[in-house]
Amino acid sequence: MNEIRVIHAGTVPYQDALDWQRQLAADRIAGRLSHDVLLLLEHPSVVTLGRNSHAGNLIEPIGIEVFEVERGGDVTFHGPGQLVGYPILDLSAYRRDLHWYLRTLEQALIDALGVLDIPAERHPGFTGVWTRGKKIASIGIHVKQWVTWHGFALNVTTDLAHFDRIVPCGIPGVVMTSVERETGSGKREPLWNESVAAVVTGFERVFGASIVPSPEGAARPIHASLRTPAVAEPGL
Repeated sequence: MNEIRVIHAGTVPYQDALDWQRQLAADRIAGRLSHDVLLLLEHPSVVTLGRNSHAGNLIEPIGIEVFEVERGGDVTFHGPGQLVGYPILDLSAYRRDLHWYLRTLEQALIDALGVLDIPAERHPGFTGVWTRGKKIASIGIHVKQWVTWHGFALNVTTDLAHFDRIVPCGIPGVVMTSVERETGSGKREPLWNESVAAVVTGFERVFGASIVPSPEGAARPIHASLRTPAVAEPGL
């Protein structure tokens, strides 16, 4: 059985998280990392542009950091109250099929939302997860030598007004929603903890992997060690 080690990292600046997952991916590719990793975290407010992004889909860039990154997809927003997951998986141990991987990520989130009593589904022709005609989770990935990074963003208690800055995922007219809005719950911490637990359960179900929590407090020292220039690997 494959092992996915889950790291609950708290709030991490986007650039730091990007460096972190790139290094984990490089270690996984090189064989220096013997297990898969799922980073679960939040970002301060930021907009990211994927490989297929169009300039016109960034409506209001003033006052927010913008990053161009290697993931697929168009423009998206990350910010407080949004559960961001970065799976660092070696697909050679599962299935070497990017379409399968995208659909499996979607299914993990659909299962997670089911645990939260939110009916969720795919939208034909698009990547991500919808509920009641509104988009609740976005997905954008990058893969090198069958090792994945980037991942998904699930709106839990996100301030949805931030999505007015962009055309989310380049889909005109899309309406964004959140776990908070769909459940009517206003209690952030319990809702956040329930959402995290549901996502972990979803991953365990669909990937058939052994989920191993990272030891308490391990995330920050690991994170700090991966920020040194010596471990940077250009070209990822």
